[in-house]
Amino acid sequence: MFKGLMVSEADKSKQGAEKAGGMFKSTLVVGSMTLLSRVLGLARDMVYARYLGAGLVMDAFFVAFKIPNIFRRFFAEGAFSQAFVPVFAEYEDQRSHEELQSLANNVAGTLGIILFVFTALGVIAAPIFIAMFGMGWLFSPAPESADKFALATDMLRFTFPYLFFISLTALAGGILNTYKKFAAPAFAPVLLNVVLIGFSVYIAPYSSKPGMVLAVGVFIAGLVQLLFMLPFLRGIQLLGMPRWGWHDPGVRRIAKLMAPALFGSSVAQISILFDTMIATFLITGSVSWLYFSDRLMEFPLGVFGIALATVVLPSLSRHFSGDAMDGFSRTLDWALRLIAVISTPAAVGLFVLAGPAIATLFYGRLFDTEAVEMARMSLMAYSFGLVGFTLVKVLVPGYFSRQDAKTPVKVGLVALAA
Repeated sequence: MFKGLMVSEADKSKQGAEKAGGMFKSTLVVGSMTLLSRVLGLARDMVYARYLGAGLVMDAFFVAFKIPNIFRRFFAEGAFSQAFVPVFAEYEDQRSHEELQSLANNVAGTLGIILFVFTALGVIAAPIFIAMFGMGWLFSPAPESADKFALATDMLRFTFPYLFFISLTALAGGILNTYKKFAAPAFAPVLLNVVLIGFSVYIAPYSSKPGMVLAVGVFIAGLVQLLFMLPFLRGIQLLGMPRWGWHDPGVRRIAKLMAPALFGSSVAQISILFDTMIATFLITGSVSWLYFSDRLMEFPLGVFGIALATVVLPSLSRHFSGDAMDGFSRTLDWALRLIAVISTPAAVGLFVLAGPAIATLFYGRLFDTEAVEMARMSLMAYSFGLVGFTLVKVLVPGYFSRQDAKTPVKVGLVALAA
């Protein structure tokens, strides 16, 4: 009996090591694809700085592109994915393939219709959204503020539909991640950067309206990402016909989980809204300086924090649905220790090398020494939050895998109040 117990414990240890090794490999896959995307993202930002600088056009573009990206936190990687993946993982573990297909079809149709209506409203009400996010331009007496407001409004009518495409892309990615097919969803953002680099280098410099060219590029990039994901869904036999499915209990469960998650996500987005709004009250270039420094801070956050969170969420959801709390604890502990070891030196490096990094990547004729200095100071400030941001990226999936969406909301409210 004692021997059998020892064998059982040895088997458990071996299984735990194999699972950790599998998650590490998956993290490497996602991290590698994310690294490629981030490197291309930096290349894209270098192109922005070189060809378009940090002035009126780029201030308007960054605000117009930020708006769909903020709402994407609700409908894509944020509230929706965190509510969808645990429920879908439970279906994948406990239900038939037909039930899984039905849930995927109903979720895709319901989400798609809601997104279409919301996107149409966003395009029609573009001036209202720009007034909210670019309030400084609305009230400033400077003539260039009116120009930025008008240009950002026109751009938003092309960038807002990106929300529709990227949210459905995230749905496809959530399905594939549940099946441990991490490479394709992680590669999709690469296509965004490739398309935008192409538009920035080969079309925008030769156009009388370079900002509008970039906005059209965002629209095309979103469509390309969605089309790229479809063959991979077909490969796991889950590319069905979307339909309205509010009657589906699974859809209602996801919506129920999303409700507090939407509120929690809104807390973080309110902070971003205030940041953008305040920047529009400052001199021309402020929005761009903050953007470029934020992009460098997002580099380690995306490569390590988001990659690891993407991998652990399906695993944590399976552990919880299977009542394997020991496995749940080991997985979360492993993820937290790994991300702390990686993010701490990254934060120190960003603080110490902020100036050289900004100058090396972005300095040029249209991104002068003043822009480098302004972006350097904001990057140094951002670096203090990197460790906390990456730990949150891992901790939040831990709550959502347990289908507890209320605790992150409470913590978010405290953080916003602070």
